[in-house]
Amino acid sequence: MRGKGPDRVRPGTAINYEQVFRDAAPGLWRTVYAFAAGRRAVADDAVAEAFARALERAGQIRDPVPWLYRNAFRLATEDLRRERRKPEPEPDQAPAPAAGLGALLPALRQLSPAQRAAVVLHYEADLSVQEVARRMGTSVGAVKVHLFRGRRRLRELLGAEEADDA
Repeated sequence: MRGKGPDRVRPGTAINYEQVFRDAAPGLWRTVYAFAAGRRAVADDAVAEAFARALERAGQIRDPVPWLYRNAFRLATEDLRRERRKPEPEPDQAPAPAAGLGALLPALRQLSPAQRAAVVLHYEADLSVQEVARRMGTSVGAVKVHLFRGRRRLRELLGAEEADDA
């Protein structure tokens, strides 16, 4: 193994997807749930489909966790685009995965998918900018831009609520 956990494996080494699922699925689901702005069905479907596709391509994937994140985000984005064509459903009434995230869900819906993914991975999943870039399949510079613009937009959207709380 080159990295920690199931992230990276040596070429020719079989990946234990059962262990990858146990280690990565809860965090992946929470980040996709936040990315989908509280839509449990989108998170469930995206994570399940990403793992199913990973199993189909098991011999071709070198770094399963970043691959799973990229694909789950793509699948969730497709689901959200399809939902946009339908009337806006209410988010699930389940408790938010982290304290304070529930108040952010409506604001997160206002961000672009790339901004939302970067913000959720960096702040909710507590990943470094480099790891966010790796999991999103983009550059560190692009992640920094998405984080900057996402934070700025969230400040605009939540600014009035912060002033009322003071």
